[in-house]
Amino acid sequence: MLAIRRALAFGAHPDDVELQAGGTLAAWARRGVQVELACFTAGEKGSPDPAADPAALARVRRGEAEAAARALGAAVPVHFLGAVDGELEATMAMRLAVARLVRTVRPDVVLGHDPWRRYLLHPDHRAAGLLTVDGVVAARDPLYAPALAAEGLAAHRPHTVLLFGTDTPDELVDVTATIEAKLAAVAAHASQVDDRADLERRVRTWNAAI
Repeated sequence: MLAIRRALAFGAHPDDVELQAGGTLAAWARRGVQVELACFTAGEKGSPDPAADPAALARVRRGEAEAAARALGAAVPVHFLGAVDGELEATMAMRLAVARLVRTVRPDVVLGHDPWRRYLLHPDHRAAGLLTVDGVVAARDPLYAPALAAEGLAAHRPHTVLLFGTDTPDELVDVTATIEAKLAAVAAHASQVDDRADLERRVRTWNAAI
């Protein structure tokens, strides 16, 4: 890829980016890249307990996301775009929210879910992927988002978009040197981790398989 100074990664929920691209982002951060994370939702419905309070869980998960970002060497605070967990849709308003963030951060590289992955069941992941690529287009073309121009946000064109969780990868990154940072970031999402040892085993297995 071309030189990277800033990277912006979008996930549907807290922990998505860390699981799918944490090692890559940690490697970039170690090289001095400004890495920023964004979540479409706060993951407030990510609990198997039917009595859980979504508002309370959202506060917990926001804190976990910040701890995970620090483990990767990414900037804090993490950007939260305010969508409802489990109800994310590819709306124009949310597309403009992505474009606004891209024009504000002005990244060289944008990362997000691959919305065209076969058998991708989670609707939030599909919507997040579409919003990421659609938002990049809205951010790069000066006539696409006049409201953003009125805010003083000039068009910005990232030179690369990387989609994670794909079943047709064409870019492989060796993250052996940053696997511990990735594991620490994933483990920071303690509300989602029942068995840390099993999680670490699975992550290391995924990494070794590549």
